[in-house]
Amino acid sequence: MRKLSDAVRDRLLYTGGEPTAGHVAAALRAEERLLGDREVLALADELRAEFVGAGPLEPLLRNPEVTDVLVNGPGEVWVDTGSGLVRTPTRFPDEASLRRLAQRLTAAAGRRLDDASPYADARLPGGIRLHAVLPPVAANGTCLSLRLPRRRAFTLDELVAAGTLPSSGAGLLAALVAARAAFIIAGGTGTGKTTLLSCMLGLVDPGERLLLVEDSAELSPDHGHVVRLEARPPNVEGAGGVRLHELVRQALRMRPDRLVVGEVRGAEVVDLLAALNTGHEGGCGTLHANAAADVPARLEALACAAGLSREAVHSQLAAALDVVVHLVRDPGGGRRRVAEICLLRRGSDGLVQAVPAVSFTPAGQTRTLPGASDLAARLDHRWQP
Repeated sequence: MRKLSDAVRDRLLYTGGEPTAGHVAAALRAEERLLGDREVLALADELRAEFVGAGPLEPLLRNPEVTDVLVNGPGEVWVDTGSGLVRTPTRFPDEASLRRLAQRLTAAAGRRLDDASPYADARLPGGIRLHAVLPPVAANGTCLSLRLPRRRAFTLDELVAAGTLPSSGAGLLAALVAARAAFIIAGGTGTGKTTLLSCMLGLVDPGERLLLVEDSAELSPDHGHVVRLEARPPNVEGAGGVRLHELVRQALRMRPDRLVVGEVRGAEVVDLLAALNTGHEGGCGTLHANAAADVPARLEALACAAGLSREAVHSQLAAALDVVVHLVRDPGGGRRRVAEICLLRRGSDGLVQAVPAVSFTPAGQTRTLPGASDLAARLDHRWQP
C-alpha cells in the first residue's frame, strides 16, 4: 500500500491535481489498480493530509486536548495533553517524508528550510507555532516542534477546577487586574504563562482597549476590544523584518488602556518599562524565569544588553512593575499551577527585589508571607490576606 500511495502521490504531483477522491481514483486507474470506494476515500484522505495538511500528525493536531506535538525523527512522536509528554504510536514512513512535511509547513509560513538554512521558527496560518531542524544539525533525523494555540481562553473557575490555583488565589488575581497593577507572569517553558495571561486579560473591564504585542500571536483573551500587533521575521533576503521593540513603540501611539507584551525576551523590555513609567497602568506580559526571585535579575540582564545601565534598569523597574505571578510545573504528573505571588520592591541597596507575598502549595493551601500586607495595600484592599 505504501508503494501504491507513493505512485499515486507522484502522479498527482506530475499532473498538478488536487488529492480529491475523483483525482485519486483516476490516478489509480492510470496505475492499473482498482480499489473499492472505502479504500479510495482512505487514500484520498491520506494524500490530502500529506499535500495540504500535517500528514500523519493531522489526527494529533485535531485533538482539542493536545497542546504540543514533538517529532524526534521519523519513528518518534510525542504529545502533551496537559499532564506531561506521552509517546504516541504515530510514525513516519521514512526520513524523506518527514523532511517533506517540515519543508512544506515552513514554506506555508513564508520561511525557508533547506540544507543552507537547516532550522526555522515560524507561525502557521492557523496559529500553530512551528520550529523545525533538519539533519545533520538534528542528528537523529528531522525534528519538529508544534505548539497549538488554545481554542478559547480559560475562565478563572476552570483554572481552579484544573488545580492551577485555589479559589483564594482566583480572588487575588481578579483583584490584581481590577487594581490596574502592572504585573509579570513568570515561569519555565510550558508552565502555562500564556494561558494564565489570556484568562486574566478576560477580566479587564470591557470598556478598556487592550494592545497585544507578540512575537507570535498566542494570546486569546475573551475581551471585546483587542488590537493585535505581531512581529515579522525577515524574508529570505534578510529584509522586511519588524521587531518586537518597534511594535511596543507603535502600540503606545494607539491609545492603549492596557499594554500587553506576550513574551518579554529582548530589547523591548526597555520600551515596556518606559511605557509603564509614563501613565500606562495595568501593563503586563510574560517572562521566562526559574523562580520569582530571579525576575529582577532576568529583566536587568535583558535591559542592560539593550543599553541601559544597571542603576537605570532598577530605577525604571521600581516604578514600572508591581507584582510577579510565578508558575511551575509539578514533577510526575506535570500539572501546571501558580506557585507564588511576589511584590517587587526596591531595597536599601537600590536594587529591586521580589518580596514573597503569597504562596500556594501543591495541595492547594494558601500561605501568606511577609509581603502580603503591602500587596493588599497595592491592590487597594480589594484582597485581604
